[in-house]
Amino acid sequence: MCRMVDSRLGHWLKLLVSLMLLLKTQGLYVGITYVKSAVAKGAVCLDGSPPAYHWDKGFGTGINSWLIHFEGGGWCNNVTSCLSRKKTHLGSSKLMGQQIAFSGIMNNKRPFNPDFYNWNRVKIRYCDGSSFTGDVQAVNPATNLHFRGARIWLAVIEDLLPKGLKNAENALLSGCSAGGLASILHCDSFRALLRMGTKVKCLSDAGYFIKVKDVSGAPHVQTYFNEIVTLHGSAKNLPLSCTSVLKPSFCFFPQYVAPQVRTPLFILNAAYDSWQIRNILAPSIADPLGVWKSCKLDINNCSPLQLKSMQDFRLQFLNALNKSTNSSSRGLYIDSCYAHCQTETQEKWFMEDSPVLGKKKIAKAVGDWFYDRNPFQKIDCPYPCNPSCQNSGLAPPDNPEKKPPNGSAASVNMSTLLCGLLMLMGVMLP
Repeated sequence: MCRMVDSRLGHWLKLLVSLMLLLKTQGLYVGITYVKSAVAKGAVCLDGSPPAYHWDKGFGTGINSWLIHFEGGGWCNNVTSCLSRKKTHLGSSKLMGQQIAFSGIMNNKRPFNPDFYNWNRVKIRYCDGSSFTGDVQAVNPATNLHFRGARIWLAVIEDLLPKGLKNAENALLSGCSAGGLASILHCDSFRALLRMGTKVKCLSDAGYFIKVKDVSGAPHVQTYFNEIVTLHGSAKNLPLSCTSVLKPSFCFFPQYVAPQVRTPLFILNAAYDSWQIRNILAPSIADPLGVWKSCKLDINNCSPLQLKSMQDFRLQFLNALNKSTNSSSRGLYIDSCYAHCQTETQEKWFMEDSPVLGKKKIAKAVGDWFYDRNPFQKIDCPYPCNPSCQNSGLAPPDNPEKKPPNGSAASVNMSTLLCGLLMLMGVMLP
């Protein structure tokens, strides 16, 4: 009997701790701002709707510091995939939630985001499918698809400049996944848009996509990126330092762009990036029998041969990264986790059990690098050497959006926890 009581008490305490952590780290929901004036400039989402962003104003010592964060969400590489995308929040601002949760690097609480909590924090919504690089003037009336990602980027910055960005003392351009790629591609242009004297740096989270053949030996991602660049007319908006010497589609790969970026850049990436493993190394087209399906869901399910392929991928990743670490101003945090995007989720950014590399959590390493307290350039040992990795392989969900006026993802989670607590305490629920 005592053992059963102890067990129930242990479950109760775990649920109580989970509830307290959820309440503490949930951060806040931030409302959407539509840049309606951008429509006249042709700076629109795939469906022609206005671009949008979410802005939580800075306070205290952070009032003149700005974090501009690109939302991620893949790409569309042909008319069919762009038409499908147009019917989602990744192609239309009409379908975006009115509020999204800010957590991780966007959190407004110092204990969970020690260096950027009181900055102006802006998340630019992603609705163009080209990592904010496209610009095609013509619109086919049959599809009504607009390829205007580069215009969206400029329109949002132009909207923010008079709101205080023009007075920025510190500015960090960041992004996750396709947004992490955008933060590399637009890094130097971001610095050029701000006043002289502003401390400007860039952070790419899970945006270092590499040019590598898939498990069938086909150049799948190279073909895919070429289709994106061609469809969206991206070539003229990719860094000239790259396009002047290489094919434009090559300049969608960070390994050919990052070495020429002059602005201080921090590259945060898992060496076993779960999105790249699933979509670049072992895409469905290269695995018609689904041999990789279980492995891609959980690295613990991988066979020795599959693990060998992933270790080879890590070596190719590090080789592609090599020339991008040629400056002391560069930051580098390459852990051995099976993960994708580590700045947007609180548990990976800065919590008690967050990933650790060189005795530092991600938030601490990025903060020390930005403020020049300590440089950080470290590459983890091969999997499975890092016990701090959670290795779920799950990317953060698309922005936890608050669509119903009286509900949110947080309220559902907290309700579940509260119900569990009450049930354990023996309270009868109706």
